[in-house]
Amino acid sequence: MDKDEIHLRRLPAAAPWGPHGDSEFHGVDFLPDDLSEAPDETGMRVNKKYSCLPAEEKGIHIINIRAIEDIGYDQHESTLLNSLSKNPDADCKYGLYFRDGKRKVDYILVYHYKKSSSGRALARRTHHNDMSVRSTKQDHPLPGKGVQLEMGESEPPADSHEDDKRFRREEYEGNLVEAGLELEHDEDTKIHGVGFVKIHAPWNVLCREAEFLKLKMPTKKMYQINQTHGLLKKINSVIQKITEPIQPKVAEHKPQTVKRLSYPFSREKQHLFDLSDRDSFFDSKTRSTIVYEILKRTTCTKAKYSMGITSLLANGVYSAAYPLHDGDYEGENVEPNDRKLLCEEWASYGVFYKYQPIDLVRKYFGEKIGLYFAWLGVYTQMLIPASIVGIIVFLYGCATVDENIPSMEMCDQRNNITMCPLCDRTCSYWKMSSACATARASHLFDNPATVFFSVFMALWAATFMEHWKRKQMRLNYRWDLTGFEEEEDHPRAEYEAKVLEKSLRKEHKHKETDKEKLTWKDRFPAYLTNFVGIIFMVGLTFAIVFGVIIYRISTAAALAISSTPSGRSSVRVTVTATAVIINLVVIIILDEVYGCIARWLTQIEVPKTDKNFEERLIFKAFLLKFVNAYTPIFYVAFFKGRFVGRPGDYVYIFHSFRMEECAPGGCLMELCIQLSIIMLGKQLIQNNLFEIGIPKMKKFIRYMKLKRRRSLDHEEHIKKKQRYEVDYNLEPFAGLTPEYMEMIIQFGFVTLFVASFPLAPLFALLNNIIEIRLDAKKFVTELRRPVAVRAKDIGIWYNILRGIGKLAVIINAFVISFTSDFIPRLVYLYMYSENGTMHGFVNHTLSSFNVSDFQAGTAPNDPMDLGYEVQICRYKDYREPPWSENKYDISKDFWAVLAARLAFVIVFQNLVMFMSDFVDWIIPDIPKDISQQIHKEKVLMVEVFMREEQGKLQMLETWKDKDKKKGENCNNHSPRLSRSHSGSLSSCHSYPVDI
Repeated sequence: MDKDEIHLRRLPAAAPWGPHGDSEFHGVDFLPDDLSEAPDETGMRVNKKYSCLPAEEKGIHIINIRAIEDIGYDQHESTLLNSLSKNPDADCKYGLYFRDGKRKVDYILVYHYKKSSSGRALARRTHHNDMSVRSTKQDHPLPGKGVQLEMGESEPPADSHEDDKRFRREEYEGNLVEAGLELEHDEDTKIHGVGFVKIHAPWNVLCREAEFLKLKMPTKKMYQINQTHGLLKKINSVIQKITEPIQPKVAEHKPQTVKRLSYPFSREKQHLFDLSDRDSFFDSKTRSTIVYEILKRTTCTKAKYSMGITSLLANGVYSAAYPLHDGDYEGENVEPNDRKLLCEEWASYGVFYKYQPIDLVRKYFGEKIGLYFAWLGVYTQMLIPASIVGIIVFLYGCATVDENIPSMEMCDQRNNITMCPLCDRTCSYWKMSSACATARASHLFDNPATVFFSVFMALWAATFMEHWKRKQMRLNYRWDLTGFEEEEDHPRAEYEAKVLEKSLRKEHKHKETDKEKLTWKDRFPAYLTNFVGIIFMVGLTFAIVFGVIIYRISTAAALAISSTPSGRSSVRVTVTATAVIINLVVIIILDEVYGCIARWLTQIEVPKTDKNFEERLIFKAFLLKFVNAYTPIFYVAFFKGRFVGRPGDYVYIFHSFRMEECAPGGCLMELCIQLSIIMLGKQLIQNNLFEIGIPKMKKFIRYMKLKRRRSLDHEEHIKKKQRYEVDYNLEPFAGLTPEYMEMIIQFGFVTLFVASFPLAPLFALLNNIIEIRLDAKKFVTELRRPVAVRAKDIGIWYNILRGIGKLAVIINAFVISFTSDFIPRLVYLYMYSENGTMHGFVNHTLSSFNVSDFQAGTAPNDPMDLGYEVQICRYKDYREPPWSENKYDISKDFWAVLAARLAFVIVFQNLVMFMSDFVDWIIPDIPKDISQQIHKEKVLMVEVFMREEQGKLQMLETWKDKDKKKGENCNNHSPRLSRSHSGSLSSCHSYPVDI
């Protein structure tokens, strides 16, 4: 070997050359072809940044530096040594930019690779350009070929699966470069066996894609936003001064008086846009959206079918794809960035009382996530008046409890009302006065004010929906989404795979395979599985509720045998509380199970696009979780105590368990307990504890795994992590469906059974104040940055909210009518009361039973438990007395009360529905000032284009006049000079004119 040659060790096969151009290993470029075959183009060049090469780079031994000088890259040794002491990571802001420190990283692709057994693979940091990739794809062999092996080293065993993944990556990345993107690789990371592809979109690509996507961008034209005048202006200024302490300290949240006119970006009309600062014209959110669109559109065609980024991720060719966060959010020397600002002014519990900086959220995360947090903020604000009214209703019940005649009669021991046993044999007779506490507590929630509150909440739900529609329109105007229409998304990877499978089957049978798609026949097994699966899950929920009913009945009978009087007196409370806790645990477990099952059922349907997938998943998950959460509550509200029978003729389950009865004060108190425990427990455990605990646990597990796999090399520990490495360790974004789902279920608790629990809006408000900051902290600090998605509304969730609002009117009508004693009290007051008061109401609702009519084996074992012999016991029902000719038959009072209940349901439902529709009609969907501003924008845009056209016409006329003058002058010149003037005139026409 000559003294001026460079000796190379064999490069490990795990470090692919790549077909995208000159593979550049820390400044040293190699071409994999035989060096002797193409002396003009091959060989070794040293990049001008070779000085960034760390000393003793593993895999490359530089023997003679003089060879580098001979090639033509002459640098002094002192320059090399000085540059080695610099930190190249600081120049690229630790991964936010390419190695040159100028091109910003817009997106990251992550892949796994296997390192050779001899040690770490050769670090690879390569930059690909368009020209080199095209030449490489045509001339160079596949990676791993064309490299001469060093003597004494053997070829490691090839992994065909890994090679296939590598070949697909190489082709895909080559296609990305052909699409105009710029790539840079990094395998020299602190994460073992993980490589990163940094993607940068240059200016021309951003302009091209912005035009394709019809992105509205701000123009140079600015206009004045219409301001209020007179009294409204003074009121608004006062409100602004009052609310100034609760406004976030961000520039985007300040009220603006001027707005830039927006127009879909066009390369032909670039003069309309303010391009003075090209680096900030497209923000990081827009850049990542553009790159993601290219990633979805670009395919690799290996294995006879095309694979986009979704297919490549699904097949493990890439393990992750995500845009980068703007930087660190905590630390002493952290540069100011939007992420840090969001962490301080939004994702902190210390600013819970402030408004959300929605415009900054949208700027950082995109419109879809911005709309979710805007909706959550509007919902939380609207809960404030509902909470205040609910507290007033509850306080009214507390203030009037001592004046409630029915509860006073039940607590009066002088009435000496003896009630029939609650179970067979083991239960004895009991005094009605023992249920005094339950009766007094029932009045807190079962009073005339709850009827008013039910009407109020129905109107509140309608007002909330209208308020959100108006807020949504304001955001659409502010975010330049007016006129935006969602285009059909790219097919999902699973759909493409199924279509491929179908086409291959037909190809095998020698049939036509053009334009294959999945039909209902292909999906019929999946539809059948969905139907059977959902029916089974709903049946499982009913079976579990039925099992809890059996538990309640058997436990009540067991506790009734208790020898202590206190144990017997607290049977009902004990059974109710324990049963509700069991229900809560089952609901939380089944919620997670049903979420997974709903996703699996949706996956086997193979929806074509992500939007279809999301809508079908939402429908199934909501249906299953709605049934799971509300079935126990529906049972207590509408079924408990309805099918009991009567003493001497009870209804039995399995011929041994008697159906449970409501308390003398009604089932409303028990419904309130059930609703409050399930709602509060679900919010505390599932929404908050799970959202905090599970991500922390996952993060800790990931950290421990990485720590075990991490190399013990000193360089690895002292080196600061790159931005893309830090973001890779964050949790992937799983979509907004779980976030919306928990809020929709909560909205159901607030509206559906609010007649039984007026404090539900208050607890929802307290939960949401924490929930907003919890979700914000999760998005800013715990999750990888999501791809920004444009959206003008909240999608299918709005229809679900409207459906729950309509259903709430019907359910509250039945709760007031059938679950509470509101209607029986009214009927007694106006039909049966002798003195126009409620005195005697309790006695009127109780029927009598002769104990001698008990069936054999059902009478109490200890009939003298109260100290005297009981002849007649009472039970709650409207039946004929034992001394009547038709004893124990349903009395006419029952039919009178039933008629009144049904009439109330009809009147209440229609009245409230009409009032809700009236609110919907009277409040316009689009605020008047916003509609005026939208119209003003259209007029201004027309004016801009008209001026441009007029300018062009004037310029053409000027040119025509010049042509005439030139023509006159040309008559006095030679033909040669005429041709010369003609050329100069034509060259004049080629100058660009800035209008």
